[in-house]
Amino acid sequence: MHFLHFNLTLSLILCCWLGCGRGQEAGAVLPVVLWHGMGDTCCFPFSLGSIKKLIEEQTNGTYVLSLKIGGNVVLDYESGFFIHPDKQVEYACKQLAKDARLANGYNAIGFSQGGQFLRAVAQRCPKPPMRTLISLGGQHQGVFGLPKCPTLSTSTCEYLSRLLNYAAYEDWVQEQLVQATYWHDPLHDNSYRLKSTFLADINNELYLKVNYIENLNKLKKFVMVKFLNDTIVQPRDSQWFEFYTPGQDREMQPLNQSKVYSNLGLDKMQANGKLKFLSLEGDHLAISKEWFIQNLVPLLLA
Repeated sequence: MHFLHFNLTLSLILCCWLGCGRGQEAGAVLPVVLWHGMGDTCCFPFSLGSIKKLIEEQTNGTYVLSLKIGGNVVLDYESGFFIHPDKQVEYACKQLAKDARLANGYNAIGFSQGGQFLRAVAQRCPKPPMRTLISLGGQHQGVFGLPKCPTLSTSTCEYLSRLLNYAAYEDWVQEQLVQATYWHDPLHDNSYRLKSTFLADINNELYLKVNYIENLNKLKKFVMVKFLNDTIVQPRDSQWFEFYTPGQDREMQPLNQSKVYSNLGLDKMQANGKLKFLSLEGDHLAISKEWFIQNLVPLLLA
């Protein structure tokens, strides 16, 4: 009995000393989760691979997980075009849930469409808890136009653009083409709400899901970065959760005048100082190392 008590006491002392059972040391920088955009992968050394390395350098080696959808880089690349976002989000949630290093929470950075995918994670999968979400060029109100397609040939891009313009809300297109799931046609707003299989759901535009509001409001910060000279995202204001006034495609509707502002609880987030809007000159995802360090790293350290 005394021997058991001695061993238990010793184990507790060692556990406290070594930090057993804790996701990270008190005061340590939270882990960071990255999600790439269309035409990219988790690990290209010239894109997210370099971002991962930069974050590690600037945060004294904090754990950085760059999400890879599927079992390899090829599948991860294809997922950006051909795996429905619901399936991707479900896969990502499972990866996050089983990673013990994220148990106490994490910060997240979404690149382009990865921004709205990570927002879906925050809304649907509150455990482990996401603390700060940084969206770089994310299309939170969707897109209406596809001027360019990163890494695709001009002819392929033109085909996708025609397909979206004429058949985005066909069932088979919604199922097979990722970009169709956040295609937002302001000229046919009712068709969008009824037929969009991803964006209309996560924006609470078809059914009001209270858990989406509650979970999104658990974020400490929701940071949206807009690229002022973006030639890929149309309209650019979608990066700040704004979109065309329904019924036309010229006039932009301010966020606080849109239905999604209250339907998703963004009004509460803004009232509590949780929304942050940043912008910079440059094309889509054209971020300098200096800008990243100056504007985004402090958000990861807070």
